[in-house]
Amino acid sequence: MVAMALCAGLFAWTGRAQAGECAERKTVAKVPPVYPEIAKRYHIRGVVKLEVVVREDGSVQSAKVLGGNPVLIDAATDAVRKWRFEAASRETVEVVEVRFGD
Repeated sequence: MVAMALCAGLFAWTGRAQAGECAERKTVAKVPPVYPEIAKRYHIRGVVKLEVVVREDGSVQSAKVLGGNPVLIDAATDAVRKWRFEAASRETVEVVEVRFGD
């Protein structure tokens, strides 16, 4: 499993933890992810890409994994679920990336 996780890190996306380019809403509060101990131990780095459904009030309703290293996915998802976006008149879907190891 560790070997698979190490190899998966080679295929990570690049980018910053931010809303996607065509995002309609800005992030107003970001909770940083907790770097998993196994990732620290094996120097696993990479980016997790998530599709996030954001409620009208700016809270995150759900997050769906689009890609990333399996060792980092839970930490990224847990953090993004705590993010806050600016309020809007409707629910939106945003694509965000969370970078580990910079």
